[in-house]
Amino acid sequence: MPKAVRFEEYGGIDVLAVRDVPRPEPGPGQVLVAVRAAGINISEAKIREGMVREIFPATFPTGEGSALAGLVEELGVGVTGVAVGDEVIGFTNDRASHAEYVLVEAANLTPKPAEVPWEVAGALFVAGVTGFATVRAVSPTAGEAVVIAGAGGGVGVFAVQLALRTGARVVALASERHHGWLRERGAIPVAYDDGVQGSIIAAADGTPVAAFIDLVGSSYVELALELGIARDRIDTIVDFPAIAKYGVKGEGGAAAASAATLAELAEAIAAGDLVVPIQRTYPLVEVRAAFTDLEAGHVEGKIVLIP
Repeated sequence: MPKAVRFEEYGGIDVLAVRDVPRPEPGPGQVLVAVRAAGINISEAKIREGMVREIFPATFPTGEGSALAGLVEELGVGVTGVAVGDEVIGFTNDRASHAEYVLVEAANLTPKPAEVPWEVAGALFVAGVTGFATVRAVSPTAGEAVVIAGAGGGVGVFAVQLALRTGARVVALASERHHGWLRERGAIPVAYDDGVQGSIIAAADGTPVAAFIDLVGSSYVELALELGIARDRIDTIVDFPAIAKYGVKGEGGAAAASAATLAELAEAIAAGDLVVPIQRTYPLVEVRAAFTDLEAGHVEGKIVLIP
């Protein structure tokens, strides 16, 4: 029997288990994918711990995972545009990608370019799509500066590179261990400190600071407002009270979750215009170790499960 990650109650990493499960059977419009790589994300840890149960409740036993890449194994009735054996990148909304096989809606799949490695393809959906959405939300352009708080994290590395592609000057707030990588990409790194507002203005070097992406929380929306940035050019994916209080944007992954977005990101990677750092891969059976690594922090790239 194929294996999949399961947990039967909210809790820490120890509730995760790899179980034998029945082989899924595709229904109409569905595709059975043999997973070759599946990214893990901190949002999945929060769901497992019950931290967001009011928004994303779990029905136990439950699986986990959204992002995936793999080979098409079987087609459901009515599926067109994809064939058995195709290499694909996709996502599931059923918390099921941390498994050897997963059912995916055909509309949620896009071809995997040969130039994109499996581990990169499997890590693409959650962080990549969220980074895409945040940049689109604040619409940076050449001749202005955009500030990205949390620029060294899983979403941040996408947001930074996508913002740079617009021609904007990117001021990247990140821990110093990320500064070398950010500088290599073309961003201007700034450390978190008490004088961060002045450091941002200095890094902008006379360029108008016109947009702000908050991937951290912790009063960065207020900082953006103090910098004089218009509310419709501020986007946060974490500070929900600030969205309600100030009327700033709250566009994250859900705003851009589509096969079309995945295709655009994959094409940029294949062309060498977008780099996805992979910190480490783990076998599916070592899912606890993978999340231990992720939740320890100081992640320098994506962590990926390899079934």
